[in-house]
This record gives sequence, structure tokens and C-alpha cells, in this order.
Amino acid sequence: MNQDCIITYSKVKFSPLCAREEDIKIADIAHALSLMCRANGHIKHFYSVAQHSLNCLQEAKARRLSEKVQLACLLHDASEAYLSDITRPVKRSLPQYKEYEAVLQSLIYSRFGLADLSEKDHEAVCSIDDGILFEELLYLMDEEIFDQRPGLVSLPDLELREFAAVEQAFLKEFEVRFQPR
Repeated sequence: MNQDCIITYSKVKFSPLCAREEDIKIADIAHALSLMCRANGHIKHFYSVAQHSLNCLQEAKARRLSEKVQLACLLHDASEAYLSDITRPVKRSLPQYKEYEAVLQSLIYSRFGLADLSEKDHEAVCSIDDGILFEELLYLMDEEIFDQRPGLVSLPDLELREFAAVEQAFLKEFEVRFQPR
């Protein structure tokens, strides 16, 4: 086996640093993110990146944003399924990692019809991501990370959920929004 590859849940030999669009599978993304704990596990209970992504999607729906932005919210951390989740303070000091992440995330967006997201769309995703993050850390760690509480329209689900149920919810929400090319 090529030492520069990982083997994904669906048995794809995947090179995170030289990824091919055809190797990106939603089943791999949903499965990996549903088993990946936010905040490196430094929270009250298991809360996955997939559950975070579902909360971001719900906020985009509540804001009546386009189906495209909703799908972008669901997939905004999809590169972490292949690269792992690294906390923001560490990620900021790893410029090469950020480069790999940006390239892979762009490829994932392209794979699922989101290559043409506008700057405004990206800003909406980032705003929602920050809003959900604030609520997560407030609820799961009793910590406020921003001076001002970002406004959310929805109420995020921050309760402990079985990973398989989150994985299935992720896949179901994806199927509703993704129109194959």
C-alpha cells in the first residue's frame, strides 16, 4: 500500500495531500465526522463534528439561506474527515496544514457542486460556524469565547447523541440537498 494514503471507511485508498475528486465519498465523510469529537474531547460529553455540521445546516435553514449554502454548511468541515480536526489555536500556527485543508475543502466543494460559492456565501458559512461554536462552548464547557454573543435564529442540538444516528441524519440531509451533476 502507498504510505501516503489512508484507507477510508468505504475502503478507498485516499491520499489526503494528493486527493482525487472521484475518491471523495459522502459515506466516508459522514462516518468519519460522526466519530470525531469536537474540541479535542475537552467537553462535557461526546459531541461530533458531524453534529456540529448538522447544527450549522439547521441555522442556514432557519436563516432561509439557499440550498447551496445549506449544503456548504453541512460540508464546511468535510476535509477533517481526511485530515482530522485540529483546534483553531494550533491550526493558526500550521500554515502548511491550512494550505492542505483549503485545497482539499475546495476539492470536496467541487465534488458536490459547490465550486461556485460566492464570497458572500463563504461569509455566511463562517458566520454560522462561529455562532454555533460560541453556543457549543458555552453549553459544553461553560466558556464564552467571543466578547459578544453571535446571534442565531435556530437552537442548536447540543445533547449527547448516538454517533450512528448523527451519521444517518447527516446522510439524509445531504441527500435532500445534493443534486448529482
